[in-house]
Amino acid sequence: MPLGLLKYGLRPRRPPDRFLPPRPELKRAYDTVIIGGGGHGLAAAYYLAVDHGITDVAVLDKGYLGGGNTGRNTAIVRANYLTEDGVRFYAESLDLWRGLSGELDFNLQYSERGHLTLAHADSAIRTMRWRAEVNKHLGVDSELIFPDEIARLVPGLDLSSDVRHPVLAALYHPPGATARHDAVVWAYAARAAARGVELHSDTEVTGIEVEGGRVTGVETSRGTISCNRVLQAVAGQSSLVSGMAGFRLPIHTVPLQACVSLPLKPWLDPIVVSGSLHVYIWQSARGEVVIGGATDPYGLYANRSTLEFAEGTLLPVLELFPFLANVKMLRQWAGMCDMTPDFSPVMGVTPVENLYIDAGWGTWGFKATPVCGKRMAELIATGRTPDLLQPFRLSRFAEFEQVGEKGAASVGH
Repeated sequence: MPLGLLKYGLRPRRPPDRFLPPRPELKRAYDTVIIGGGGHGLAAAYYLAVDHGITDVAVLDKGYLGGGNTGRNTAIVRANYLTEDGVRFYAESLDLWRGLSGELDFNLQYSERGHLTLAHADSAIRTMRWRAEVNKHLGVDSELIFPDEIARLVPGLDLSSDVRHPVLAALYHPPGATARHDAVVWAYAARAAARGVELHSDTEVTGIEVEGGRVTGVETSRGTISCNRVLQAVAGQSSLVSGMAGFRLPIHTVPLQACVSLPLKPWLDPIVVSGSLHVYIWQSARGEVVIGGATDPYGLYANRSTLEFAEGTLLPVLELFPFLANVKMLRQWAGMCDMTPDFSPVMGVTPVENLYIDAGWGTWGFKATPVCGKRMAELIATGRTPDLLQPFRLSRFAEFEQVGEKGAASVGH
C-alpha cells in the first residue's frame, strides 16, 4: 500500500478539498459572458481558457451547474449520422471524448459498448446501408449487420418473426459509448475555474443589452454586467433568451422523457435503438436499465413526466425484450428539447454582433459537448466561424441550405 494512502487512512480528521470554488462576487464587467452552466457552456469556458488564454469569463446559470438538459439526458455518445456535415462534426467529437478523461484528469466513466440501430422494414435497411456507407467514407466505423450477428451482440433481443415488428437488420456502430453526464459538468467546471473562469450559479439572466446592433451587457438577478461578447447555451430556453436580444429562432420546444429501472445484474452491453418503435435502451454500470422514447407531440416549457410516456414507451421495449415484463421502474423524468426544422443544431453568429448561439440540439446535444465547446470557443476568440460549424449557421434557414439529419436522429422525433 502506498505510504501516502496509509497516512491518509490513519489520519483522524480528513477535511475534503473543495472541488469547485465558492461563488464569487459578481463583477461589473467581463470580457466574455456565457449564459448557461451546462456541459456546452462550461466546455466553451474551459477551451477559451486553455486554447486561447481568455480567462476573464463569467458562466451564469439561473439554477445549479448541470441542472438543465445536461443532467437530464441519457448520456449516449455516437457519430453514426446521415449527412457528411453531421458525421464530420461527430467524428471530431468522438475523438475528443476518447481522450477527455485524461485531459480533464477526471473519470468520466466513458465506456465504448457499441450502438445498434434496428431496422424493421426494407426501407429502414436501405437507410441503414446509406448511413453505413457515408460513415465509412468519412472514417467512422459503422456497418450493416443481420440477425445472426445481432443475436451474438444482444442475446436477449427477441429476433423471432412472429412479432409485430420483426428485426431484419441493424446499423452497428462499435464506437457507440456512454459517459457520466454529471462528471462531465463537474470536470469542465473545475478545470475552467482552476484557470480563472468564474462560475455563478443561482444567477438568472433577465435581459440582454444591445446598442447599435452590438451586445454590450447582460442584466441578471444580481445586477447588470458589461461585456464584450456573449454566448448563449441554454438548451430549451434558447428562444426565450434570444428574444431578450431582439431576434427570433426557428425553434419550438418540446419535452423529452426517459426512465430507469431498478438495478439488475449485467445483461446488456450495447446500446439498442429502434427508430421505428421510437425507443432506445441500455444498461448503466449500476445495473439500471435506461429507457428513452420520442419527444412529446406538443410544445411545452415544463419538465414533467407522464403516464402516457410510460405506457407508450415500455410496450415496444417489451416487444424487443419480453423478459423485462416483471422489472420494476425506479424513476422517470423529462428535459426540454429545442427542435429546428431540419433536426440539426444552430451554432455560430447571430443578427446581434458579438452575441453567439449554441442551440437547437433536439436530442443530440450531450454527445456534442466537447466539440461544440472547443469550436465555439474558437469562434468567440477569433471571430471566424470554423469550417466544422459553418453548415450549422443560423442563416442557413433563410438561405435554404438546411442540414437534413432527420433520418439519423433515431427516436427523438
